[in-house]
Amino acid sequence: MTQSDKSPTGASRWMAVLVVGLSSSIAATPGSSQTRSQDASAASAYPSKPIRLVVPFAPGGGADIVARAMSQKLPEAYGQPVVVDNRGGGTTIGGTDAVAKAAPDGYTLLLATSGHVINPSFFAKLPFDAIRDFAPVTQLTSQAYLLGIYPGLPAKTVKDLIALAKAKPGQLNYGSGGNGNATHLGAELLKDLAGIDIVHVPYKGGGPALVALMSGEVAMLFSNVSFTLPQVKAGKVRALAVSGVKRSAVAPELPTIAEAGVPGFEVTSWYGVLAPARTSKRIITSLHDAFSKALNAPEVKLRLANDGNEVVGSTPEAFAAYMAAEVPKWARVVKLSGARME
Repeated sequence: MTQSDKSPTGASRWMAVLVVGLSSSIAATPGSSQTRSQDASAASAYPSKPIRLVVPFAPGGGADIVARAMSQKLPEAYGQPVVVDNRGGGTTIGGTDAVAKAAPDGYTLLLATSGHVINPSFFAKLPFDAIRDFAPVTQLTSQAYLLGIYPGLPAKTVKDLIALAKAKPGQLNYGSGGNGNATHLGAELLKDLAGIDIVHVPYKGGGPALVALMSGEVAMLFSNVSFTLPQVKAGKVRALAVSGVKRSAVAPELPTIAEAGVPGFEVTSWYGVLAPARTSKRIITSLHDAFSKALNAPEVKLRLANDGNEVVGSTPEAFAAYMAAEVPKWARVVKLSGARME
């Protein structure tokens, strides 16, 4: 150290350097106020790149319609593209697992369906936990089913159908869009609550099941309301009721099954958005607000209604509670039905 550095002025300069160095070190320490501020700033800048919305189905179905309606509207709120990533096959498990294992940064989301809360009971083992591994954003829509019967059947009401089934135990059959989905388990729930014995005939999708109903191959079927109404108007299907908690906006003349004599019956399919667990609350709130705004756009409402969907737009907390209640409900029905996949 030179003589000049030993002077009061030189000492002051060395002290100033030491203080600045210590201050920089403290500021860079994880958990410091500056780091927290930087993290908050990064979250508030969300999103800064495209968002991927994983749809665990092939293109063209109901889930794809909802996803693409959202993907076309969300960029207006975010200024970033929303890319629909169709990952069909594996009964939604592959696409769902990809989101469960994605970074919790809000850039990978899942378009979930009601099957999300059925699969934990239907499959012996899943590579993810349907509740713990996801952060609910919002339930987008709800869709009731139409309970239709073959017109040649001597029944005009739900009570008539139940009476007929009780008079002919094991002789009436019902179609479904496949094992373990809501059209199958909805009929199993009716079977349980009404105390009737009816036989399941699964098909590879709702379309073939509806054709089987119109031909009289099966006696009854739960199917998409909008998809089935044209066949009702053509006299090829007799509509008895809808499966939701309230009457359908597109068929208000039909009672709910609960109204028609089966208290406690309620079956709906739904679409919702989930993020990976541990996604920050700030990002979840941002996503909820953006999806809610998109859902309430008149052109989106119309597009969804044309496919039989009613807009929900629930809060993350309400959606979490709804899913938590649906898991044990369907676990009971799956157990009663005996349906199971290893």
